[in-house]
Amino acid sequence: MEYTTILYEKSEGIGTITLNRPKSMNALNSTLLSELGRVFLTEIAKDDEVKVVIVTGSDKFFAAGADITEIANLAAPTDAYKFLQDADIFRKLEDFDKPIIAVIRGLALGGGCELAMACDLRIAAENAVFGQPEIRIGVIPGGGGTQRLPRLIGVTKAKELLYTGDNIDAQEAYRLGLVNKIVPVESAMDEARKMASKIARQPGVALRATKLSVNGGMSMDMRSAMAYEARCFEILFSTEDQKEGMKAFVEKRKPEFKDR
Repeated sequence: MEYTTILYEKSEGIGTITLNRPKSMNALNSTLLSELGRVFLTEIAKDDEVKVVIVTGSDKFFAAGADITEIANLAAPTDAYKFLQDADIFRKLEDFDKPIIAVIRGLALGGGCELAMACDLRIAAENAVFGQPEIRIGVIPGGGGTQRLPRLIGVTKAKELLYTGDNIDAQEAYRLGLVNKIVPVESAMDEARKMASKIARQPGVALRATKLSVNGGMSMDMRSAMAYEARCFEILFSTEDQKEGMKAFVEKRKPEFKDR
């Protein structure tokens, strides 16, 4: 498939999506959001060779936010509603059944921060900057910022950032639990590929079950979540990989998973 605002490649079980609107600092417009949806839902979802996805930008900016030149022209709530239908790709990424790693170098503001938070794991370069500055232009985050940020860093700190529109650097993001690790800018992609390769070696069905169990359980009470986890656990006993994994453990050898 051809894309105009993103680049996509795959290698050794890893799909890599690079946001590619350099002149606008990867600002998220309708086209980019639509192409994200297309690459995930019509290409990667159907490709069994891809087990893990990396989403990244350039060395200086992941995504500087939504494209204000586009959304400033939204004249009514119905127009804003239509724009948010494209931003619904963030929810679809969160529910996507393959692990997604965001590699954040430079700015991840507004919609860029929301995109990063919709991914499963976040590797921040030392120059990464995070923030939800929407309040400064008279709106609130519309792609999950008021919902995912409190769940990731806690309600009190999230409210501070949302109310003030202040940014935080990579060190503060790590301290708050927003990112998994901080690495030098020049090694960020290598670190992501190393992590992705480790994940890609795991049995695919169990990977999907793990993500389903975590995401599904987060919206349930503990009793219901434990029951949901149990069902996910039980289903895996119908897979070849479960039998191979346990047999290999008993035989003290490396398992040969087939993702089925």
